Amino acid sequence: MTIKDRKTLFKGFFSVEKVTAEQNGELIERDIVINKDAVAALVFDTVKQEYILTEQFRMPAQKNMLEIVAGLLDKEGEKPETCIEREIEEEIGYAVDKLEFIQAFYSTPGSYSEKIWLYYAEVSRKIGKGGGLAEEHEEIKTVSFSRQKLLSQKIEDAKTLIAVLWLKAKSAN
Repeated sequence: MTIKDRKTLFKGFFSVEKVTAEQNGELIERDIVINKDAVAALVFDTVKQEYILTEQFRMPAQKNMLEIVAGLLDKEGEKPETCIEREIEEEIGYAVDKLEFIQAFYSTPGSYSEKIWLYYAEVSRKIGKGGGLAEEHEEIKTVSFSRQKLLSQKIEDAKTLIAVLWLKAKSAN
């Protein structure tokens, strides 16, 4: 497949592009949502022996969602590891003791450009209040679970589901 043309249809928090490509001599068009890449982490408090997740209202879902800590890679030149450590401090108020890379993946590669870098993080020291940033209009609540309780939660967010399934698979080995 060869990309022949790209046109921006909308530019805001994310962009939408119409992409024309040639495949086997035929031209095809697709609308693609261009979003910044993201980071996410399943956070474990080694002192309390609990997993810390977030809960916040998500407009597209029109409800509060239970999620792992996450954020956009939106600072020029910032590495994913640095970004997720910053997000953990902003969202739940902890400093990271240990960070383990799990996997990078595309959340919806058929129509979205976003790639997510997924981590497992261990924390033990609360250094801030968390809750997100007011200038980003974040109102993030923290929620803690034992391993058993986390594994029994209804998870609707894909990155969180992947992290919880990773935990379950890792525990089975």
